[in-house]
Amino acid sequence: MPIYHQLGKIPHKRHTVFKKADGNLHYEQLFGTEGFSGMSSLLYHLHRPTQVKEMGKAVDVAPQIAVGKNMKSYRFHGFKIKPADDYLESRIPIMVNNDCYVELAAPRKSMDDYFYKNADADEVIFIHKGEGTFRSFLGNIEFNYGDYIVVPRGMIYQMDFKTADNRLFIVQSFSPIYTPKRYRNHFGQLLEHAPFCERDIRRPANLETHDETGNFLIKIRKQDTLHQYTYATHPFDVVGWDGYNYPYAFSIHDFEPLTGRIHQPPPIHQTFEAANFVICSFCPRLYDYHPEAIPAPYNHSNIDSDEVLYYVDGDFMSRNDIEAGHISLHPAGIPHGPHPGATERSVGKKETEELAVMVDTFKPLKLTRQAMDIADEDYWKSWV
Repeated sequence: MPIYHQLGKIPHKRHTVFKKADGNLHYEQLFGTEGFSGMSSLLYHLHRPTQVKEMGKAVDVAPQIAVGKNMKSYRFHGFKIKPADDYLESRIPIMVNNDCYVELAAPRKSMDDYFYKNADADEVIFIHKGEGTFRSFLGNIEFNYGDYIVVPRGMIYQMDFKTADNRLFIVQSFSPIYTPKRYRNHFGQLLEHAPFCERDIRRPANLETHDETGNFLIKIRKQDTLHQYTYATHPFDVVGWDGYNYPYAFSIHDFEPLTGRIHQPPPIHQTFEAANFVICSFCPRLYDYHPEAIPAPYNHSNIDSDEVLYYVDGDFMSRNDIEAGHISLHPAGIPHGPHPGATERSVGKKETEELAVMVDTFKPLKLTRQAMDIADEDYWKSWV
């Protein structure tokens, strides 16, 4: 999200002397992506951020593919994913391609013993159940039900949960996550017709600065391998930073749906964009107000994209027998539309209370072995 932000103490000019109270220098770090041309922030550390003491065993965490070429509609029972104590072990890949991974997680415990850095991908973490604090070396963000947490690649962070009952829907993106371009002017400001604005973006606060030496484990994901690095100093030793590259939170409850006299197409629900996929938010809203409008979506070709819908809450008006935590996959290549009876039920309705997250990918998704363990193999028959 291209908004300038600053926390803590920084020098007047970049790349100049910035001394600590004892007269020694702070250590400056450029935290950026896309080389030196993407969004970046400048960080000022108490200690060198490069002091590796030990390298542990590397673990293969690549998704195991069960279905590589799919043209079958599926429903997955997301809440059948069993909880796990550890945050990383709880993350289960469901659908993947070269642009993104779609994952589910049900962690029971906070990350107390290590820090995490995803060097492969930006992450969008949707909080379906649970609350707590996202802690990073750029500051903390409180999170709750319905929050998207957008985490740039390379961010060192911990998740602190208040309870053991947590459910997360996670998208890893191998390209940067942005707000939709059509909602921004040439300065990057969100326009008046956008369904959310800068006031809705929750940026890091409460910058923690730890002046600690010892053994600090950071688990780093790179090329689908989890590397274990032990550093000599606490990674949250930043005294100040400024720039454009940082994590932020946005609540799905702050998304303002765009409505019309007749049914509007799915792009009006778009919330984020990346290379070859988008993320959309389906929120409670008034229905179309033409006297003969059909609020249910019309059948559409689905030639160009795989459509993934994660059902959060409410009554999703175009589907039968859908519950919270279900995921539907309607693959590219065949048309899809409302379930039998959904179109007729929608006529005359004034509003919907549905809440869901959609991921549309423009390249086919592969299904993992874990996905098939929670799959409804007969879902494709539900239109007959």
